[in-house]
Amino acid sequence: MRPVVRQRGLCFEDFSIGDEFDHHWGRTLLLGESIAYSTRMMQFNPLYFDATYARRLGYAAIPINPMLVYSTVLGLSVEDLSEAGGPFLGVEDLEFGATMYDGDTVRASSVVLSSKPTRSRPGWGVVEWATTGRNQRDEVVVGYRRSNLSRMRAA
Repeated sequence: MRPVVRQRGLCFEDFSIGDEFDHHWGRTLLLGESIAYSTRMMQFNPLYFDATYARRLGYAAIPINPMLVYSTVLGLSVEDLSEAGGPFLGVEDLEFGATMYDGDTVRASSVVLSSKPTRSRPGWGVVEWATTGRNQRDEVVVGYRRSNLSRMRAA
């Protein structure tokens, strides 16, 4: 038996400026995973693991680390935007909004901002998206622009 190869993800030609994607998964974030994330990333700001300190700064409780929120939203967008592969070219204009707390759920949506073939790398194009993460109250918790090289179908 030979393995069956199933291509996943979208190619360069599948993206048109203005296309919108509501990424179908949501993700509930928990305080324990935020503390573990903060520790693994060596983010030893007491805001992310000391309830008394967080309340003293005006937070209702220990907030979820915003970099975990960003990482989660990026991950939620991969299946629709970049699962077919291609080098990640970076993030710009990363902005954080409403604070997330233990048990809050984030959902993501994206819109295609630009799509252009590359001259230096035949068979590839650069696609740029604006992605927004919102909590269960529809408040923006994170937003950014990102771009990837995307393989052309004809290549």
